[in-house]
Amino acid sequence: MATGLHRTRAGRGLPDPDDDPDVLAVHLIERLEGNIRLALPLGLGKPVTLVNALTRAVAQRPDTRLSILTALTLEAPDMRGDMQRRFLQPAADRLFGAYPGLDYARMEHDGTLPANIEIADFFFLAGRWLGNGPAQRRYIAANYTHALDLLCDWGPNLVMQLLAEQDGHLSLSCNTDISVDLLERRRAGEQDFLFVGEINRELPFFGPPAEIARDELAHLHDGEGFELFSAVKRPAGQAEHAIGLHVARLIPDGGTLQIGIGAIGDAVAHALILRHRGEIAPLIDNCPFAPDRFAETGPFRQGLYGVTEMLVDGLLQLFEAGIVTREIEGHAIDAGFFVDCRAFYRRLRDMPADQRARIAMRPVSFTNALYGDEAGKRAARVDARFVNAAMKATLLGGLVSDATEEGQEVSGVGGQFNFIEQAFALRDARAIITLPATRKSGGRLTSNIVWDHPHETIPRPYRDVVVTEYGIADLRGRRDEDAVAAMLAIADSRFQPDLLKAAKRAGKIAADYEIPPEARSNTPKALADWLKPHALPVFPFGTDFDAVEQRLLPALSLLGDAQGRKRDLAALLVSGLTAPRDRAALARMGLDAPSGLTERMTALALSAALHKSTDQSAPE
Repeated sequence: MATGLHRTRAGRGLPDPDDDPDVLAVHLIERLEGNIRLALPLGLGKPVTLVNALTRAVAQRPDTRLSILTALTLEAPDMRGDMQRRFLQPAADRLFGAYPGLDYARMEHDGTLPANIEIADFFFLAGRWLGNGPAQRRYIAANYTHALDLLCDWGPNLVMQLLAEQDGHLSLSCNTDISVDLLERRRAGEQDFLFVGEINRELPFFGPPAEIARDELAHLHDGEGFELFSAVKRPAGQAEHAIGLHVARLIPDGGTLQIGIGAIGDAVAHALILRHRGEIAPLIDNCPFAPDRFAETGPFRQGLYGVTEMLVDGLLQLFEAGIVTREIEGHAIDAGFFVDCRAFYRRLRDMPADQRARIAMRPVSFTNALYGDEAGKRAARVDARFVNAAMKATLLGGLVSDATEEGQEVSGVGGQFNFIEQAFALRDARAIITLPATRKSGGRLTSNIVWDHPHETIPRPYRDVVVTEYGIADLRGRRDEDAVAAMLAIADSRFQPDLLKAAKRAGKIAADYEIPPEARSNTPKALADWLKPHALPVFPFGTDFDAVEQRLLPALSLLGDAQGRKRDLAALLVSGLTAPRDRAALARMGLDAPSGLTERMTALALSAALHKSTDQSAPE
């Protein structure tokens, strides 16, 4: 349905800017004749106040319909479990921001979403929608660069976005990713929708191409605002730091860099800072895993250029440390969107204007693809290294990054394929995929390197560089038997025999092949022997967890693993009888004065886990 309203002002039928959001919602329903196709930016850019008002209004009118197409709906972690509730609930606002949350997500979780409201996503908050039938059925598999066409074909008649404001000017701020191109198509007459904005003064302001004119908006809500969602920093353990140190040897000075969010991304940035300061040599010299031929260890005298769909704290840290300094048309970083911790937002807001101007927020059609000014992009993106994470990798180099073996969508492909494709299209570029060699869930340890998987997010013809804590596998252009051997060499040694047998059964490696002796000690103990003397930081760039909570994190992880195995849980309970009491930690969990059998047993198990987790010299 064509609205013909893309330049409608408040005085031509919509309420004044200071009107109640609920009043605006009613006007939008009437203006769009009760059938709303709402496009929302992914992540941080959702205008929660307006979206919730519209959700409430439609829910009260069964004769209307609201369809939402979006991605990455931000939510605090599930706190329904006893230990999750005890740990997270008292500190939820401090850890995640006093973020109001989106009513449609809450309704979809608890099964109360009205029949006249539906949501479709092309990217999930990792793991948040596992087991949710409606969300899984309505998931749309799409590469990030294809999301714009997907959205335009779907035909929104309403787009809402959170905006930054500075001196009367407006900015798309955190979400230029699709919005810049979507608005450009509307200007060209290819799309027709109402564009409604909500100002949030915690958002940092970015100029062109993020800046937009007020007459783009049918309505601008400037209310009390809300605290932005804060993504909690994940602890970086020895596996993450080892991966970071390996990756740091793959980044040439004067090149181009993209890294992702999370503990591995932070560890990579931290390792690059150590390298720049001349402090990485003692770690690399003692490394029992990394091949000598990856020898990029010097400081960054030319500097790096950052081009990334997601501006993450690790990249911002590199910018502030004087590593990401190579400028293209005045910009050291070109990025498509961001969502991170509150300190990240504050640093961007408080950054001097001339410094912030060196960071450009652009559409993903620019960051994630070479189309459009291909010659200019090729000239800029020299020696590119695109660093991303996977969940699993096969011995033949296929990558699994988005779904479980059963087909349940964990997150989505996002832009991962886009950057891998760029790595193959650009001269001297490489795609670097990182993953810990193992994972533990429900007390069961499994290998993240597998023989095969029911589906691959990135097929093996795009295999390039894979990095685990045990080293670097260079797979591009190699024969299958050589790729298999390289992957075996970075797998955890506890799983190498079975993986080798599978490869031999498939005829993909010689029947008499043996894993080299130097690759047979890929164990947590060898990792600890290497890294423990260097006391690498658990949170390289700070954390919102206080000191007591930081003690609790590894203990809760250990306790969570034990709860999946009765024998392990029983052992903790017995150990808890004699373990010293960390009274501050127990009080933080509300277990300093347990009442009833269940609480007393929980307190005992937690005491044992706290005591055991302090002994970092005992790897699993």
